[in-house]
Amino acid sequence: MTRTVVKALQLWGLERADFALAAQRENEVWQVSDGARRLALRFHRPGYRTETELASELAWMEMLGQGGLKAPRPLRQKTGALLGEIEGRFVSVLTWLDGRPIGKTGKLDPDLDPFETGRLVGLEMARLHDLSDHWAPPDVFMRPDWGQSGLLGPDPLWGRFWEHPDLDADQRDLMIATRDRARARFDEFAPNADRGLIHADLVAENVLFDSGTVAFIDFDDGAWGYRDFDLATVLIKFLGQPEYSSLRAGLCAGYAMRRPVRPATLDFMLLLRALTYPGWIMSRLDEPGGRQRSARMLDTALRLAREFTEERHR
Repeated sequence: MTRTVVKALQLWGLERADFALAAQRENEVWQVSDGARRLALRFHRPGYRTETELASELAWMEMLGQGGLKAPRPLRQKTGALLGEIEGRFVSVLTWLDGRPIGKTGKLDPDLDPFETGRLVGLEMARLHDLSDHWAPPDVFMRPDWGQSGLLGPDPLWGRFWEHPDLDADQRDLMIATRDRARARFDEFAPNADRGLIHADLVAENVLFDSGTVAFIDFDDGAWGYRDFDLATVLIKFLGQPEYSSLRAGLCAGYAMRRPVRPATLDFMLLLRALTYPGWIMSRLDEPGGRQRSARMLDTALRLAREFTEERHR
């Protein structure tokens, strides 16, 4: 693998840089140092995104960085390209960000204040949405779409959540009823919902805190979608936790400094966000910890589905 890393770095004129493996999850990430700066070399997950989707992600990130968003900035190769390919794998290089995640698996870092952390995240997310709305993407630009079909259609982006193998017959019926009701009355529950480019994966692990500021990482799932869905993604894994109310209040307060927030629409998007995860985990059940994660995701989705079908959403 070392030889492959060097070949990839050559595309950016970094073949003499030091490097070490930093993470091996969805993407394989190497920390790179050329003596003057630290960078991240990413080998993108094979088959997850097309070349056009990856190039679009990088062009979007480049614009966000130029606009002042605290996020990794992609570096261009000597040829000017943002994306490279080595031995059949797509690669990119980004600036390395300092900081620590604000939490993990729905647990906020105990040293952080929930309201203030939420406020910082909300304000930075609003900046992301503002920059995206004022940007004209390249003519060839492709990202997934978390629209109604991607969330509630016959083949949602992250899978048919109602077909999760651990659902019993009654639970499966509940999921189907929830899907159908949400789809039929979508415009009632989310009237004139704001749409545009969203990060779509701002869970605690993808928000870094450093010196009183927050930065966003991991734009792999960036997509077209509902802005309240982005807010819901921050909150969903904190549901039921003591800090949830303060975190939500801060998130909405920070976001509202630049853009409107509709609490009822956010509640609806929390349900839709919860429904996506059982579909996502189905292909990962046999991974380490997969069953435990699946149980948590199903518990949240089923609880919100029951509330929804019992007319608590009106």
